[in-house]
Amino acid sequence: MSGASNARVVHGQPSHDPRATALRALAMDAVQKATCGHPGAPMGMAEMAVVLWCNHLRHNPGDPHWADRDRFVLSNGHASMLLYALLHLTGYDLPLEEIRNFRQLHSKTPGHPEHGLTPGVETTTGPLGQGLANAVGMALAEKLLAREFNRPGHAIIDHHTWVFHGDGCLMEGISQEAISLAGVWQLDKLVALYDDNGISIDGAVTGWFGDDTPARFRACGWRVIGPIDGHDLAALDAAIASARQPSGKPTLIVCRTTIGAGAPHRAGTAKAHGEALGADEVAATRAALGWNHPPFEIPAEIRAQWDARATGARRQGEWQTRFNAYRREFPELAAEFERRMAGHLLDDWPTLRAQVQQHFAQATENVASRKASQQVLAQLAPRLPEMLGGSADLTGSNLTDFPDAGPRHISYGVREFGMAAIMNGVALHGGWIPYGGTFLTFSDYSRNAIRMAALMKLRVIHVFTHDSIGLGEDGPTHQSVEHAASLRLIPNLEVWRPCDAAETALAWTSALDSVQRPSALLLSRQALPTQTRDAAQVQAIARGGYVLSAPAGARATILATGSEVGLAMQAQQLLAQQGIGVRVVSLPSSTRFDRQDAAYRAEVLGTLPRIGVEAGVTCWWGQYGCVAALGVDSFGESAPAPALFEHFGLTAAKLAARVREVLDA
Repeated sequence: MSGASNARVVHGQPSHDPRATALRALAMDAVQKATCGHPGAPMGMAEMAVVLWCNHLRHNPGDPHWADRDRFVLSNGHASMLLYALLHLTGYDLPLEEIRNFRQLHSKTPGHPEHGLTPGVETTTGPLGQGLANAVGMALAEKLLAREFNRPGHAIIDHHTWVFHGDGCLMEGISQEAISLAGVWQLDKLVALYDDNGISIDGAVTGWFGDDTPARFRACGWRVIGPIDGHDLAALDAAIASARQPSGKPTLIVCRTTIGAGAPHRAGTAKAHGEALGADEVAATRAALGWNHPPFEIPAEIRAQWDARATGARRQGEWQTRFNAYRREFPELAAEFERRMAGHLLDDWPTLRAQVQQHFAQATENVASRKASQQVLAQLAPRLPEMLGGSADLTGSNLTDFPDAGPRHISYGVREFGMAAIMNGVALHGGWIPYGGTFLTFSDYSRNAIRMAALMKLRVIHVFTHDSIGLGEDGPTHQSVEHAASLRLIPNLEVWRPCDAAETALAWTSALDSVQRPSALLLSRQALPTQTRDAAQVQAIARGGYVLSAPAGARATILATGSEVGLAMQAQQLLAQQGIGVRVVSLPSSTRFDRQDAAYRAEVLGTLPRIGVEAGVTCWWGQYGCVAALGVDSFGESAPAPALFEHFGLTAAKLAARVREVLDA
């Protein structure tokens, strides 16, 4: 069933406030010039933006990184021109020329907001619902930092997180994961303004979105205000002022709006959503709004009403005065806070990193890499207070806890996607390095948030355990045969599949060092044999691939990752007994190895015939010139892990036989 695509849903008329009209004009002009975009939502949310940004939002356009600023998230990121207009008019470094270049190559105004590209954009949004989850992460980060650093009379962390979102965000399942956790966590400085316009791309949403949204949020522990007229400035101001009062709950403000408000023929229709209004409708809108200015022209008196630079500088200056007083009374706390917000690791991090790597390089116990991971955490987390971990209801399996973790361990429940997107918000806020665990097969649930972390260059660490058929009896639904190869395809994501404790320790320290890229640690359920290395080999782990064993007179090279490195070493021994020498190369991180210089990669790979082995799909081995590969190109089976390795031919004998086949060919 579907709604009528030509339906009109009108929830109110525009206010004609000149500040709101300026937002509408910039949005429709930029979309019209680009000949594509989404004018409807920016025009419909104009009054919401005026009241929040002019009356309540604490920010400083002169310093987009002020630690105690309010965070603003535009979850319905297709409405990007609203955010760009706000940033431009309030005084951020986003000149009018960038507004004119909306959606053009190399502009600072891309089709959807991009963190790190446009000053003042707090997060990259576009995949609906994730901005709402990011905002939950930001509010969580604020609450935990305030608990850790604030002292009586010194509230140095005291800001709100505001998020605009629409029907589409609430249709996405991630929204339920996020709002449920926000309610449980009592994030009372999180305020969501719902652009309830009743229209999506296919028309009036009544045919596919009939939720009682206020009841849904109340059931999750939110305070709900409204519905109110989203074009009524006074009603919006009263609602936002109320939302700022402590309640012990996050707040939803339901704002009934008209999409494309101000456009005589397109307002309230799906035609206003995702296409330019057209020259005739733009002209008619100007007339209807009484806006007699040429495209992109904003009168000086209206610009002055929007300019937030002086107010922002004053507010940050007042905060700095308070922080200076805090520094005088608590100098160590102040220094620690500044370090954390800057994203810098401890001054003695190089020493700690070396100690941890050396300790696990000397390990002799055969343990699962998930257990080695927990052992590494036990050494790192107590000395790195910014590490904030958790699990999607699998703590006892992922082993992402550490002794005396307290509030620094988060139980996300069965919410893999929500966990990943919330971790992105935590990282974006600053002050924390988030990590979270689930089974590798469930990385499918969180994949788009992983991709967004890679796109935004965030230091977020995903701990994915039970990394293949070694999972055993849980069967093919839980056995991740294609996931390692798939994750390696995501640009800027560092993927590690360590073979023992030494490689696991290196994976963790490298992930912490990776300031501008997320990491995925793929860890085993089953115990793995400890490999013997000299000092040079231990150092070479950091390059993502290295020669683990190279006997004289070798005739072939086996490339292996993770649990199959031990298999490769066993096959090497079998072949040696038959008078055949083979080199073994460990590739704990092919993504890291691929960034090494060509000479190093050539030295490691060598010139001998190459055979790849990994308990997963074999197609990706071709990039390393492998003439054969051993793996799993089907779904798994339910059985004890040893039986599965035998069933799928992942044994030392089968690998040795494959090497002989290559050499005999």
